[in-house]
Amino acid sequence: MNRLALINEFLGQPPNASEHGFQIDHIIEFCHWFMAALFIGWSIYFIYVLIRFSRRNHPVADHEGVKSGISTHLEFSVVLLDAVLLIGFAIPLWAKRVNEFPEGKDAILVHAVGQQFNWNFHMPGPDGQFGRRDVELVTNNNPLGIDPNDPASKDDITVTGELHVPVDRPVIVEVSSKDVIHNFALPHMRIAQDAIPGSIIPMWFKPIKTGTYEIVCGQLCGLGHYGMKGSIVVDTPADYQAWLKERAELSNQGGPAAAPPPSERPPGEPQPNMSPGSVPAPGAPQQQKPSASQTTPAPHGQ
Repeated sequence: MNRLALINEFLGQPPNASEHGFQIDHIIEFCHWFMAALFIGWSIYFIYVLIRFSRRNHPVADHEGVKSGISTHLEFSVVLLDAVLLIGFAIPLWAKRVNEFPEGKDAILVHAVGQQFNWNFHMPGPDGQFGRRDVELVTNNNPLGIDPNDPASKDDITVTGELHVPVDRPVIVEVSSKDVIHNFALPHMRIAQDAIPGSIIPMWFKPIKTGTYEIVCGQLCGLGHYGMKGSIVVDTPADYQAWLKERAELSNQGGPAAAPPPSERPPGEPQPNMSPGSVPAPGAPQQQKPSASQTTPAPHGQ
């Protein structure tokens, strides 16, 4: 196990599975070493001040203050190191993620659409074209509102919760949301992107290890936020082609993968047809439904 892997394990970071992830790990490592040095340095200085300027050593206060310029130099050094970390490492890495996208010929393009509390994925078929989506066509069986009459949508692949990608090929994910702000976070790939309603924001990474990795929502998005998870499966090229074939056959048979119906929402999540104030507060006793005798109105005149 190398040094970065040991530090990641100590900090609770999952193992890196992306090509650029080691750069993120190096920045995290440097930040923690820098914070440790600051903590030790300021702790030593604090102890020194307690002893040097104690009442026993200085019964009378000195109102002239410190005349040495060493504190100014120390503060400048801290600011300089912060600037080097930000300008020399963080900004260039961020700029590469948002400006230098891989060419579309080799990249896998996926649309990831968040909703309370699922991730929906839309991939083009062999024609390489996405079918038209319309919000008016959104149903439980068609969570992305794909137009079945559009010829480009006939071979599209839609899945919910689990995305498959091939190893050693760049993956471009265009992130959006159907309802509230979510965050499409891939901890093992060292990348995340906010999913904002009305916006399509691209992100990209290149997986270098096969396996199954977690997808989480990094933004508090409602009562069921804790359960908004998915998985990304990094396959070998042969396994990925087999998965594409399987999904294409399922799409031809039964259409797009269905999202869980409202009745299967996480515990405590209000149903879509509930009126405001009908959801009991946390810890409140369960209310029994009124019996038929209580709800049947009395005949007129009685």
